[in-house]
Order: sequence, then C-alpha cells, then structure tokens
Amino acid sequence: MNKKLAAALSGGAVLVLALSGCSDDSDNKVNDWAKKVCDRVHPQLQKIANANASIQQQTSDNSKPADVQETDSAAFKQISQAYKALGSAVESAGPPPVDDGETTQKEAVKELNASSAAYAKLQEKVDALNTKDQGKFADGLKGIADELNKISTNGDQALKKLQSGEVGTAMAKQEGCQKPTASASPSAGKSDDSEPSTEPSKEASPAASASKKA
Repeated sequence: MNKKLAAALSGGAVLVLALSGCSDDSDNKVNDWAKKVCDRVHPQLQKIANANASIQQQTSDNSKPADVQETDSAAFKQISQAYKALGSAVESAGPPPVDDGETTQKEAVKELNASSAAYAKLQEKVDALNTKDQGKFADGLKGIADELNKISTNGDQALKKLQSGEVGTAMAKQEGCQKPTASASPSAGKSDDSEPSTEPSKEASPAASASKKA
C-alpha cells in the first residue's frame, strides 16, 4: 500500500541532485560560494535519502498500517527538517557572485522553505489517517501520494535556475552536492531523531531528475 508513496518520493526534485560534470570554467568566487553551500547541503541530502529508503522498506502488502504510518510520519518529518536546513544553507551563503544572484538566491530559499512546509503538512495528514481500517488507510495513502506528486512537479523553477550556468557548474564539482548513497534500517521509521544505520538500498534515492518524475 506504500508503493505509490515511495514512487512519488523517488520522483521528487531536490536541490543539486541532478548536477554532474567536472568543468573548471567557474571563477574562484563562484567556486568558493558553491563550496560554502555544498558543505552544508550534503548532510541534509543524506537525511532525505535515508527517509526515502525507510519508506521504500515499508512497501510490502503485508505491512501493518500502524507501522507504515509511523515510518512515513518520521520520514516526512525528517524530509521537512532537511528542506528547512537546505533553505538556511543557501540563505546563509549569501547571493552567488553572478548576475541576478540575489534574486536567484531568494527565490531558491523561498522554494525550499515552501517544500519544508509542504512535507510538514504531509506528516500531519499521515498522522491523522485511520489505521484501524486498512481500506480507508490505503485510500488515505493514495491521496498523500497524489499530493506528493504535486509537490515534486511544482515550484522547483528557482532551484533549476540556481543549478544553471556558472553556479551550477561550480556546485557540480563539489562532493557535498553529489547524490548520496541512500541508507536505512527498520529503525529509520522510528519517531525519534536518531540517525538510521547504514544499510544500502539500491532502489531508494532522494530524488531523480525532472524527467523521471512519477
């Protein structure tokens, strides 16, 4: 019953995960800005990857609604917190030293904060689902998956702009802005804030490029 949710999550767009390349044509100021952002971005990308992996692990048709609810709630909370931290990372780095950098930065921060709020609302909706009735619970999850698809298909234009041109090239070179290896264990679904253990999951990824949206 959680498969649509996992598919929707893996289709989401996340800052800098679509970046690739090793070009050296960015100047030092842009590279310095990219390093400042990416050093703070990486831990948050890892949290998103781990949260996605924990949902992937609860995709069995035999999963109990209460277990799915607990896992999904914890995952959405973690993703919400990660997006908020991503927004803070971009904001604290200051405008990138390129044309129209200040506007690009502000719009990207706005989108990241909006995503954080959206995932917080999804957590509230998961918490409110009726786990006593499996049919109603499945229907509720389907509605949440539909909302998740909307989140991942809307509102990432500013992030795409941030990842383009000189800034995108500089960020692509930073190790902290590369896609992390998703990892999770059953404990990742718990409601505390402890870090999940590192059990690789080949299927789980915090985001894919826009072309792979579910």
